[in-house]
Amino acid sequence: MPIPGTPSRAELAEHLVRTRIAGDVATPRENNLSHYRKLANGDRNYWFGLELGDRWSDEQDVLAVMAERVGVNDDPEYRYGQDTIDPELTVAALERMAGRLRKAADGGQRVLFATGHPGGLLDVHRATADALRTAGCEIVVIPEGLTTEEGYVQQFADVAVLEHGASLWHTHSGEPMKAILTGLERAGRPLPDLVVADHGWAGYAGQHGVDSVGYADCNDPALFLAESEGTLQVAVPLDDHVVSPRYYDPMTAYLLAEAGLK
Repeated sequence: MPIPGTPSRAELAEHLVRTRIAGDVATPRENNLSHYRKLANGDRNYWFGLELGDRWSDEQDVLAVMAERVGVNDDPEYRYGQDTIDPELTVAALERMAGRLRKAADGGQRVLFATGHPGGLLDVHRATADALRTAGCEIVVIPEGLTTEEGYVQQFADVAVLEHGASLWHTHSGEPMKAILTGLERAGRPLPDLVVADHGWAGYAGQHGVDSVGYADCNDPALFLAESEGTLQVAVPLDDHVVSPRYYDPMTAYLLAEAGLK
């Protein structure tokens, strides 16, 4: 079960490994390498709303960034078996994200939350939105009637999601975020000062010039490449759908405490 209250740094790192949010994660090495290759080969499903051009056309360059920022095995000859996320890198990225959340709180900024992984991360975003609202931030309400080819762009518990067939939908696409930002501009409303998200929601926002921080798994390299180029402010490495969403509670508590929001 999740540890109660706000963990210390060491306690959080241990919890991340025990619950497989980091450490020996469920995503196998062959899946990681397959996704790195597809991104390098120009498959836009793996670009997460970013415009990567031909800058990452060598999958070994992608692997090098993932080893540095996520902690996957850096040996290109290691092609099958267990892969890893370094919990120390996860915690360090949470601390960087906390710094950007603190800036948002201090400035009473407009913040938009969104997730392409509602089964795992919806409540992480909701709790963060609650804390920022209490601190004086405006949580952006998205325009109504937004759609993409995949479904309807809706907002639940302050978090933008994709709805399809009366279900919240897992998506890598940047199109839902494009629909939101375009809708805000069309309505003459200001864009967010900060987007807190994951998947293509975070990628497209950063590409559009909005400050963006997000979470990403070890088989989803795009946001880490964007962070390395400065398009994204922070990418936090983690397994984004573990057995129970409650396992993320200590991580969220640590994030908010580091940001001075609890």
